[in-house]
Amino acid sequence: MRIFDPHIHMTSRTTDDYERMAAAGVRALVEPAFWLGQPRTNVGSFTDYFDSLVGWEPFRAGQFGIRHHATIALNPKEANDPRCREVLGVLPRYLEKDGVVAVGEIGYDSMTPQEDEAFAAQLQLAVEHELPALVHTPHRDKARGTERTLAVVRESGIDPGRVAVDHLNEVTVAAVAGSGCWMGFSIYPDTKMTAERMVHILREFGLERMLVNSAADWGRSDPLLTRRTGEAMLAAGFSDDDVDRVLWRNPVEFYGQSKRLDLADVETDATFEGNSILRGGS
Repeated sequence: MRIFDPHIHMTSRTTDDYERMAAAGVRALVEPAFWLGQPRTNVGSFTDYFDSLVGWEPFRAGQFGIRHHATIALNPKEANDPRCREVLGVLPRYLEKDGVVAVGEIGYDSMTPQEDEAFAAQLQLAVEHELPALVHTPHRDKARGTERTLAVVRESGIDPGRVAVDHLNEVTVAAVAGSGCWMGFSIYPDTKMTAERMVHILREFGLERMLVNSAADWGRSDPLLTRRTGEAMLAAGFSDDDVDRVLWRNPVEFYGQSKRLDLADVETDATFEGNSILRGGS
């Protein structure tokens, strides 16, 4: 089973996690810029963080044979802090980096006017830089937040096929399925979505434009729940090819629109087995 985790916050994880992920079949991932838990108070703290996403984390992942890519943005929560708004001005230089495959996470936290402005501005950056967009739906009032998200996407003029709307559930998936956007699901131990519920959604809505991720941030989470979802799909009667489509080919198709994916030496089973030997000797 080969796995491309399309949304995982490895800054919050240890090298032990990278090792476990590689052993479980994770060969590539995308790490979106997000809120770190502690409020940032100036633009410099963001640029240091962005630099780590395009420099240090790819190095850490590469030690375990995993290809690391990133998305860059001002996240919705911190879009409300006037001390952080200047970050919008530094984004263009990071959106030109080779390993940056989308603008994200953008979208909503509390659905404020400030978040509206930052969301629209960053969708425009995605259009200008010919990048996909990764959109965060709010934790609260999720149905209304998803409707508002889709309205802003329509108003922006971006091709909906270049937008992934993430953190969906049974209440919000139908609206996104009908919009032409990609559907993202974060599999968590206690919240958001479980592997078993994900299987039911795949049965109802099919495999097209589906993205399954572990998110795996600093809260209670598990970077191996993509693997668990694949196993649950097989147990429910889905084929190996179905699992490969959801866990590998779909994220490759979505982020491949950036024309910046680097998957050399990680797509074939033989090469990945070779990488595991290298990991054992490191």
